[in-house]
Formats: sequence, C-alpha cells, structure tokens
Amino acid sequence: MDEVLPGNIISVKVEEAISILRSIDESSDVVLAYFEEPGKINLAEFMEKNFMFNMNMEKFGYLTGRSLSTFKRDFKKAFNTSPQKWLTQKRLELAHYKLKEKKRKSVDVYFEVGFENLSHFSYAFKKQFGYPPNALGRGFEHQLP
Repeated sequence: MDEVLPGNIISVKVEEAISILRSIDESSDVVLAYFEEPGKINLAEFMEKNFMFNMNMEKFGYLTGRSLSTFKRDFKKAFNTSPQKWLTQKRLELAHYKLKEKKRKSVDVYFEVGFENLSHFSYAFKKQFGYPPNALGRGFEHQLP
C-alpha cells in the first residue's frame, strides 16, 4: 500500500488538520502559520536570554537571522568582544552564581549553563576566577580572593 495521495487531497487533509487544531487551541495559530526562516532580530537581547544554550555560532547566527560572518560582525559591535569569549564569561558568571548563591554542585551546574563536559567547565572556571568550582561548595568562600 505504497500509494501516494494526489496533491489536492493532501492539501485538503492538511487544512482539515489545521482546522481541528485551531478549534482545540486557538493559540496554535501562531505556530501553525509560521513557516518562514527567522528574520533579523535584536542580537543583544536574544543572546542575553539564550546564552546558556549550547549551540554553535552558526545556529546562534541562524536564530538571529544572520549568516555566520554577519553574526560575528554584529556581535563584535554589540558586545565589543568575540562571541566565544562572551559566551564563556556569561556562562561562568551564571555558574558562579548557582554554585555560590544557590549552593549547587559543579556536576549539576556545568551542563545547565552551556558547557559540554565537566572537565572543560572546571578548567575554564578556575582560569576565570582563580579557584576551582568545587571550592565554593566546601565552605572555603571566606578564604577565596
């Protein structure tokens, strides 16, 4: 039964499915009706809200409506640094907050803030702050610089 339905029947069935979804949830219209690629949006605002997601630069560029080269150029204008340096710093600041203020553990935080592995996170954290992330959870805060 490998028959392919004619285009006009497929079109009618898709419209029918959309109609049913709209009758169930009117807010689904926004999702159902949007098939375009993302347009150019405010880069700084987007990055502040989404820096903790571990995506490559091409994906960040695409989601902000830019090619990779335009993304990097616009990023430099907006933040006066490279995307990778900025992302690392923002992720480490968020991790520091979660470790110190929320009393979380490194093993529970590194992935949440956008790092792929614990060892890279620990290395970058120590390089940024001068002490390892696990020092925050051991009661040594008063001895830290």
